[in-house]
Amino acid sequence: MNTILTLKNSRVHQLALVKFSILALAAFTFAGCETGESSKQISPDQSRSETIVLREGDVLKISFPSSANLDTTQTIRRDGKISLPLVGEVEAAGVTPDELQTNLANLFASQISSKEVTVAVESSSFPIYVTGYVLRPGKIVSSQPITALEAVMEAGVDYSAANLRAVRVIRRENGVSQSHTLNLKLILDGKDTKPFYLQPEDVVYVPEKLSLF
Repeated sequence: MNTILTLKNSRVHQLALVKFSILALAAFTFAGCETGESSKQISPDQSRSETIVLREGDVLKISFPSSANLDTTQTIRRDGKISLPLVGEVEAAGVTPDELQTNLANLFASQISSKEVTVAVESSSFPIYVTGYVLRPGKIVSSQPITALEAVMEAGVDYSAANLRAVRVIRRENGVSQSHTLNLKLILDGKDTKPFYLQPEDVVYVPEKLSLF
């Protein structure tokens, strides 16, 4: 009799342990799913946004919700300014859209019933410069990412004189000029596919071929 009771108690104990293990595993799995979802929501890569700094050539749509008659679309001029009714010339280049909104709200405070102004960038363009042995040296204004090879082709290549193996890109960063030497001939020959994208105000210099004669 005692043996039967002992077996029954052991059986009940085993079932209880199995049930506990299943519940614990389920709780752990659920917690793991919760943690994975949470980490996706707070990922810094998803919440980080690039700060836009306005520059020459940017096209801005400026809206006044309380005074729609003042709504306008403006292109930032070479001097970095835009011209608005009632307030005149306003510096726009070198600030963010939010900073320009705040500045305009203050400038128009006495002219509009609501201190609300919105600035949206409709299109953005930036200048680069190509010089040296190209057919059309000078400034190129691009509204989309552009590579050094694309800029040189846009300026026209003088194949008889241009040395595409040693093209230099002069870039000013933090007040210091830096030079990057590129072999664009490798890209034209299909031996290199890594593009070199230009930044605003970059200067692309195409040197002359060395001649032994």
